[in-house]
Amino acid sequence: MTATPPTFLDVDGSRIAVRHSAGATPGIVWLGGYKSDMLGTKAETLSDWAGKEGRAFLRHDYSGHGESGGAFADGTISKWLSQSLAVFRHFTKGSQILVGSSMGAWIALRMVQELRKAGETTIVGLVLLAPAPDFTSELIEPVLTVAQKRDLAKKGFFAEQSDYSEEPYIYTRALIEDGRDNRVMTGPIDTHCPVHILQGLSDSDVPSSHALKLVSLLPADDVTLSLISDGDHRLSRPQDLDMLVRAVGDMAGRGE
Repeated sequence: MTATPPTFLDVDGSRIAVRHSAGATPGIVWLGGYKSDMLGTKAETLSDWAGKEGRAFLRHDYSGHGESGGAFADGTISKWLSQSLAVFRHFTKGSQILVGSSMGAWIALRMVQELRKAGETTIVGLVLLAPAPDFTSELIEPVLTVAQKRDLAKKGFFAEQSDYSEEPYIYTRALIEDGRDNRVMTGPIDTHCPVHILQGLSDSDVPSSHALKLVSLLPADDVTLSLISDGDHRLSRPQDLDMLVRAVGDMAGRGE
């Protein structure tokens, strides 16, 4: 665990926990997944690597996650995107590489869109692990059961048992409806930078077909897809972490 306490940034009334180390550019910006926090194995591994390399490293917890304030059930893609952009703009200088895991890959792709829209061109590379862009509309809505639809209509959420926590995952009607407004896989995605995707073929949460569809929508960019035959969704085994570090290191070398 990282010993140093986080810095906090107020974003629209939410107290967002941030850890930032200054260093060489391009810096590395970590974007975690749904219900994960910035002290996970992959984020810690990248933090250690960036420290040894003398490279800037930034990570934060979305509201309702980890050390940040707010309720998890109040979160939406728009809200977590806004927080990620605020943290990015406040703490980074110069060129950056976004490293997004699962839902973090969706946040990363939306960040690129919003930054480009604002005329900001500091993103020089993307590394996406088990990417889950549009997961609400692509992976959840098509398989909702009658009971889950009823819960969404009556209670505003449904709960699903998690393989990674004793607490169930909560999916709210607000999250799903907002997800439709943040879709990126509706047509060609122009990131204006190289993209490296790491995808496990034994991923039971986000199927490899989703990564292949994403690759097909990145025609204008330099895209590398690394398929890991026995990799699961977490991609946190030593060999997975080695591949992650190599991918980020290669991307950083290209961005210098």
